[in-house]
Amino acid sequence: MAAISVPPQAEPNVLSRLMTRPTAAVGVAVLVVIVLAAILAPAIAPYAPTKLSIASRLHPPSLDHLFGTDDLGRDVFTRMLYAARTSLSVGFAVVIFSSIIGIVLGLTSGFFKKLDAPVSRLIDAMMAFPDILLAIALVAALGATAINVVIALGIVYAPRLARVVRASTLVIRELPYVEAARALGVPTPVILVRHVLRNVTSPLLVQGTFIFANAILAEAGLSFLGVGISPDIPTWGTMIATGRQYMDQAGWIMMFPGAAIVLTVLSLQLVGDGLRDLLDPRLAKDI
Repeated sequence: MAAISVPPQAEPNVLSRLMTRPTAAVGVAVLVVIVLAAILAPAIAPYAPTKLSIASRLHPPSLDHLFGTDDLGRDVFTRMLYAARTSLSVGFAVVIFSSIIGIVLGLTSGFFKKLDAPVSRLIDAMMAFPDILLAIALVAALGATAINVVIALGIVYAPRLARVVRASTLVIRELPYVEAARALGVPTPVILVRHVLRNVTSPLLVQGTFIFANAILAEAGLSFLGVGISPDIPTWGTMIATGRQYMDQAGWIMMFPGAAIVLTVLSLQLVGDGLRDLLDPRLAKDI
């Protein structure tokens, strides 16, 4: 009797496993809606984000203006959609920029013993300053533009990633397969990329989601204080700063951008927690 062969089942990918967790699934769903709304802003927005209508200033939410209008008669719903594009773009760019700096510093510090002390002291010095104060100082020195905000926040959050990469690299560099690669004469850059960097991807991915959320909060804070992106560009922070003057008579100007920040940051945190539970071997067994 011929044996019946059963094809091996493919292991579910990270996204499929992530969606099995209710809190992470909610975070992914909310984040997808926000990202799609930002991408499709030109098609969804009923007005131009800079269109003024003094006759319609401070109108409450209605069918014509779903989220009301601000002090210059601009549609709050439209400006929120375009502000989402700015905030998400800045947050994503900060993650990329800080990851590049953090990976370079972390690999250098963790793999090369002679460079560990000076690079670690540099990382400690960067982390000694409060995040928002260092960001304000850097933006003030560089200038209030979107690119400079990304650079400033990237420098602020890079030490966090550098510490994660360094801690993982210190362990990986002592493993047998790394020692074997060294003995075989494999070039150091190849070892760093093929054997070390590939094994620190999981903690980097988790940390990246938290930095994404923190970057959105920091950008909103800088814009609220007037030292972030130019006021001509819609951002959630500048909308809240504008609505602060009319909080008693037009609270919707602050309420809706504030709710957008809370939902975006909360969804990113839920996704980050889910990824941490999935990718951490010590926690994966409980899923």
